[in-house]
Amino acid sequence: MSAEHLRIAIPSKGALEKPTLDLLATVGLKVYRPNDRQYVASIPALPEVEIIFQRAADIYTKVHEGSVDLGITGYDVVCEEDKEDHQVLVVYPKLGYGKCSLVLAVPDSWVDITSIEDLAELTLLWKEQNRILRIVTKYKKLTRNWLFNHRIVNFTLVDAKGAMEAAPSMGYADMIADVTSTGTTLRENHLKPIVGGTMLHSQTCLIGNRQLLKASPEKLKTTQTILELIEASLEAKKYTSITANVRGTSLDEIGMKFTHSPELRELAGLRGPTIAKVYTAAPMDWYAVTVVIPEDKLLAAIAHLRAVGGTDITAFSPSYVFQATCKSSTALIAMLEE
Repeated sequence: MSAEHLRIAIPSKGALEKPTLDLLATVGLKVYRPNDRQYVASIPALPEVEIIFQRAADIYTKVHEGSVDLGITGYDVVCEEDKEDHQVLVVYPKLGYGKCSLVLAVPDSWVDITSIEDLAELTLLWKEQNRILRIVTKYKKLTRNWLFNHRIVNFTLVDAKGAMEAAPSMGYADMIADVTSTGTTLRENHLKPIVGGTMLHSQTCLIGNRQLLKASPEKLKTTQTILELIEASLEAKKYTSITANVRGTSLDEIGMKFTHSPELRELAGLRGPTIAKVYTAAPMDWYAVTVVIPEDKLLAAIAHLRAVGGTDITAFSPSYVFQATCKSSTALIAMLEE
């Protein structure tokens, strides 16, 4: 493959693999992988792209060292592994899946410890007793910085040995700092997150190597194409397109039914309704009205269409909604110019 072809690392196996493949397929970039044992794949719609399957935890390192140009991994991994050279850029910060939070959690039996303030007081008490708080975590940098910022210094970070939720009950740690999505695993292991102890909200993001993208116009252009498709596809999830046939005497009359009050303008589409003459053998004038509205306005829009005589109403979710400019592409150019 040419040196100018774009290499993208995506998660292999694990909880992020299928959602990542589903996202790429949804935005029009379906990955072709002849069999599950191959770690290199392609995107037929973009032949200049090569897909590399990697462990999600290793993707940041691959992007940083330049063995791949782009990568999809968790924002929690990016924040934990982030280097001072700022070589890795967060190109698209919120891909909409893999959502979780990095939290501090203590045993349920610690009934007096419910907040970060309580934890701070506990560490001061333990310091007087020559005892240090032991926290098991894979997120040592984030945890250390968070605790220091909250003036908690009497602690030590312990390496995880197997499932870290079991560490307090096994006795090699007092509490944990880990990611959780639903909190179920914490509850099942008799742990509770503390108030004010959420260190980070995370989801899957797209990252890129600053130097490689800046040095190659071809790679940058392909990246911008990918950003266009991702942004427009995710934007489309917010909207529904509705079409109805409405009887009236003119285009202006139909238009006024959607724009004569501020309340109705919310149901009139992104810029207003699209109205077209329907050619029919019936001895009356019919017009097709199409509006693209926020998804949560669907039932209100249908009720209004019915109120103005609308019939034959259809609704569907658009595949893409392209705005005047691609915000993520513009942001990437700005980052590369810094």
